[in-house]
Amino acid sequence: MDGTDEVRGMALPLEETADLDPLMNRVGEARCVLIGEASHGTHEFYAWRAALTRRLIEERGFSFVAVEGDWPDCWEVNRSVMLADGAPEDPQEVLDAYRRWPTWMWANLETAHFCRWLRSHNTGLPHGERAGFYGLDVYSLWDSLRAIILYLHEYHPDYMENALEAYRCFEPYNEDPQAYARGTRLVPAGCEQEVAELLSRIRKTVSADPADPAERLNIWQNAEVATAAERYYRSMISGGAESWNVRDTHMADTLDRLLHFHGDGAKAVVWAHNTHIGDARATDMARGGIVNLGHLARERHGPDDVVLVGFATAYGEVIAAPRWGAPMEVMQVPPPPPDTLEGLLCSPETDLDHRALFVFADQPDAGWLTTRLGHRAIGVVYDPIRERRNYVPSRVGDRYDALCWIARTSALQPLHMERESRGELETLPTGV
Repeated sequence: MDGTDEVRGMALPLEETADLDPLMNRVGEARCVLIGEASHGTHEFYAWRAALTRRLIEERGFSFVAVEGDWPDCWEVNRSVMLADGAPEDPQEVLDAYRRWPTWMWANLETAHFCRWLRSHNTGLPHGERAGFYGLDVYSLWDSLRAIILYLHEYHPDYMENALEAYRCFEPYNEDPQAYARGTRLVPAGCEQEVAELLSRIRKTVSADPADPAERLNIWQNAEVATAAERYYRSMISGGAESWNVRDTHMADTLDRLLHFHGDGAKAVVWAHNTHIGDARATDMARGGIVNLGHLARERHGPDDVVLVGFATAYGEVIAAPRWGAPMEVMQVPPPPPDTLEGLLCSPETDLDHRALFVFADQPDAGWLTTRLGHRAIGVVYDPIRERRNYVPSRVGDRYDALCWIARTSALQPLHMERESRGELETLPTGV
């Protein structure tokens, strides 16, 4: 399939924040806008995602941002941007305290710039009109258990025993999820009963608790995280789709919980990797029984109320690690194979060696949107030498409602890595 004429005909400029107007028109009155990224370490993905989110909050009244991050860490960011009593005035101070690998996903200057803007936006607004910042992920098992214990110790000491039983069950694994997963080979149920009983207790306790609604949400969600995390780590040992599905279903459930918390008319922006927000049914992920957040959001809220936005790039730099847990590196992203989505978009015939925006609503029959093409996905672990395995076969027009194309990209700016002599990159678009 050639498709170069179709691509050129659909490409819209993407140089200034105002160029997002066609995408804002596509969003319309949608309730959920899920914005992706083709890697967790690319400056331009974070900067343009923040630019779009700022417009959604300012112009369309979106209620919160929910990210592919841990609930307890993001809760502290939320307290800062919401101007909670006793919270740090600078959200970067909170982000700089992130220590769980991979820290660079959220402990970076791009996220700090956005969160500082969000706090400034919220200043002077009534509490009910302020936009929050939350984490959707499942990885904070032990942190969430500790938060529950502290809450019960202060407010409901007579209910401490359930929390302590759950904590004692996990204690032998020394906060090592892999050790816990291996342990379930001998005891398949693991600590499932303990966290289920804890969640049940928390639900009953919090529902009747007259405390601050935000604190009720926080403790309830920590119990949900502990339950989902236990199930996630237990399912890891068997491989396959189950652990992925546990994680993305938890993220979808958390999104729904946050919409309910923010009340009638609430609207959500989600930041996550393309593999989570692009509808899995339009990829080969579905063949393996995998569901994801974009699929579940469309299914639960309807396609008219959900807009999925993907990102793609051809070459440049990215922050990633050569193996799980290894130090981060600035890596070179090689040019894509010609038979991929990225190869099509950067081909000489297409002539898109710059930025472009594609909004798919008015072009349902374009061949390049309905043909299955490999679509690059770079995770926190990346090996450019084995580049070919990083492509997810996708029908891009079904996977997303829009695509932001940035031909050449640069590395994210982590807070925890010594700065290079080139200095701080200009945020793009200007002012982000």
